[in-house]
Amino acid sequence: MSYLDQLNWRYATKRYNGQPVPAEALENILEAIRLAPSSLGLQPFEVLLIEDRAIREKLAPAAFNQPQILESGALLVFAAWKSVTAAQVDAYINNMAATREVPVSSLHEFKSMIETAVSAKTPEQLFQWNARQAYIALGFATAAAALEKIDSTPMEGFNPAAVDEILGLAQKGTSAVLLLALGFRDEEKDKLARARKVRRLDVRHMSKSVLTPV
Repeated sequence: MSYLDQLNWRYATKRYNGQPVPAEALENILEAIRLAPSSLGLQPFEVLLIEDRAIREKLAPAAFNQPQILESGALLVFAAWKSVTAAQVDAYINNMAATREVPVSSLHEFKSMIETAVSAKTPEQLFQWNARQAYIALGFATAAAALEKIDSTPMEGFNPAAVDEILGLAQKGTSAVLLLALGFRDEEKDKLARARKVRRLDVRHMSKSVLTPV
């Protein structure tokens, strides 16, 4: 079965059957998130894995009691950094140096580029930029879940401040921007489980003939 077949199979699941997500599949989805691209490679977000029922019961009202919170097998919370600190940049540069086996000093220009990019943004612009990197990772997570035959539901419908308070995110310098429920669809309860996928995509093939003459 091709990856396009799997992407056609997946949909934003509304009701789950409560079965846990197999450990291997869950690890593969998390690894896909780790491998997802981000601007400058900084990956300015954290991912919280929540399987515990008691924690999800506390989160449910903050997500307007949508059934996926409690019925899914696992819940991922994508929490974007509220800022980018010097310590976080240093940690990234040190990790790169160690991974690629190069001196930290050889990355000085790249580090300066990161610092310049960060300092040019207002706090709100920086947080929104960080959040967009989390969205890219979410896309990789949903695709990986489909390849693992795991259902998923990306969720923006929740109260970030309430989720932050429940999970203690403010103290960690992050804020929840996305939820991703994972599990197995309940085809009896979910009326959309057998519905045809509705999508559109406009692609314009551009050529140099459209360029405005100088």
